[in-house]
Amino acid sequence: MLDVRRMQLLREVITSGSVTAAAANLGYTPSAVSQQVAVLEREAGMVLLERAGRGVRPTAAGRLLSEHAAVIGRQLAEAETALADLRAGRAGRLVIRYFATAGATLMAPALAGFRREHPDVGIDLRVTDPGDPLPEVTRGEADLAIVVAPREVSHGGVRLIHLLDDPYHAVLPRGHRLAGSRVIDLGELADEPWVGSESPGPCLDVLLAGCASAGFTPQVVVESDDYTTAQSFVAAGLGVGLIPRMGLANRHPGVVVRRVRGPEPVRTIQAAIRETSAAHLPLARLLAALQAAAA
Repeated sequence: MLDVRRMQLLREVITSGSVTAAAANLGYTPSAVSQQVAVLEREAGMVLLERAGRGVRPTAAGRLLSEHAAVIGRQLAEAETALADLRAGRAGRLVIRYFATAGATLMAPALAGFRREHPDVGIDLRVTDPGDPLPEVTRGEADLAIVVAPREVSHGGVRLIHLLDDPYHAVLPRGHRLAGSRVIDLGELADEPWVGSESPGPCLDVLLAGCASAGFTPQVVVESDDYTTAQSFVAAGLGVGLIPRMGLANRHPGVVVRRVRGPEPVRTIQAAIRETSAAHLPLARLLAALQAAAA
């Protein structure tokens, strides 16, 4: 296999016109340069230099390797420049995954500020509902994901950074018997028909765990995995529901929203990144922007 460093040394000899001049330019002894050229000739299986007066000139094989050495040198310089830009946060690409309700509340304002500071960093942004994006982070397919996960949960090689706690609120049709209450005990909804608003996953787990703590399992009569549609079903009088605060940005005029207690189900919103990526400057700055948006 040809050694790239020896190819660069050969190019210096050819450019300088002699082994002695090349050695002086590189800070080597002429004998050290000659030895390296001899090793490269053995690797190539061909003579690379021939004498020309007091100096040397390349053979056809020598010119070929010298030309490739020039290309490699340019590519290495470009790689060093690109790496410096990436290290300084001037370039690169971030793969981001998020769930729908985190888009308007967290992702949009965070990316707006990030774009102004890092216009040359590419963004691959994709919503993952109803799937769980955490495995993509674990496998290195995504740099950051917004997830619903308890604070105490740990994942090998993945760091979870708390962004905010998102409590569930009761959504009732106007005129409901509990619409006049400021706060509702969750158990008071035990005998009501329910409009489901969550697909199977961590959000539904939080909702069901809260109901279980209040001593009941909700009797779902209508299924919907969209918060806006779920509110429409509630407004139509088909049942009651629980929807997280982040999912109530567009409130239906036909519903009332009340806090619940005993218990208050809360989903924990976190950012997931790989431990090995924590020091990556663009990622760190995007994470800071998400934390600011959450605050």
